[in-house]
Amino acid sequence: MTIVPRALLLFDIDGVIRDVGGSYRRAIAATVQQFGGPAPSLAAIDSLKAEGCWNNDWEASRELLRRSGVVPLPPFAAVVEVFNGFYFGGDPDGDPGQWQGFIREEPLLVEPGFFAGISAAGLAWGFVSGAEPPSARFVLEDRLGLTAPPLIAMGDAPDKPDPTGLLALAARLEGTAGPLPLAYVGDTVADVLTVVRARSADPRRPLRAIGVLPPHRGAEGPAGPYGDQLRAAGADLVLASLAALEPFTLAAALRGDVPWPPAA
Repeated sequence: MTIVPRALLLFDIDGVIRDVGGSYRRAIAATVQQFGGPAPSLAAIDSLKAEGCWNNDWEASRELLRRSGVVPLPPFAAVVEVFNGFYFGGDPDGDPGQWQGFIREEPLLVEPGFFAGISAAGLAWGFVSGAEPPSARFVLEDRLGLTAPPLIAMGDAPDKPDPTGLLALAARLEGTAGPLPLAYVGDTVADVLTVVRARSADPRRPLRAIGVLPPHRGAEGPAGPYGDQLRAAGADLVLASLAALEPFTLAAALRGDVPWPPAA
């Protein structure tokens, strides 16, 4: 029997499902340094991403080079090649078993059973990420063991904060049952702004932005400076990690059965 969902819960991947402080962000720093710029700190990368328009890490790397005064700027294709060399350490479209890059060092932030709990709460779920498709599939399928998880990745839709991918996946998951209430969980200002813009694009749909602190900012707690950034961008709720998310309570709050914000 097919269970019709009563609400949707979509996730970003980087900083939410896996810790990319030592991989994607490390690859940004290494790429900038490779092209003659000073290696940016995690705080500098956070500051750039807080502007809400640098979700693409290739573009972020090139922008940091521009701001550091590197002239001439390397071609975009060269930035992509160098970045992927650090991150994948092999052919991105090849056998993941052959990758030797930073991607091998990403701690998972959830256990595989987490998604069974989401389903049990009556929530349909999926992923909207700016990660390259091979990287996204590697963490979701190879490492978490999910079978054909619903996914919008880089190249499937315009980059966030454009809400096209978010709304397209929502429509796919709900079928004719929609529009259903939707929450999107992300760790950056761009993730929050995606929900804010989705409200204008689909005003019939109840939408909530849930911010999660990336691991390297977790010690601050939700009431700290990073949480303030997410709330200022429009986050309806900020959590220290996905471990603080209670699926049944969240589902009830999304449906309007209990007040928002849901109790931890």
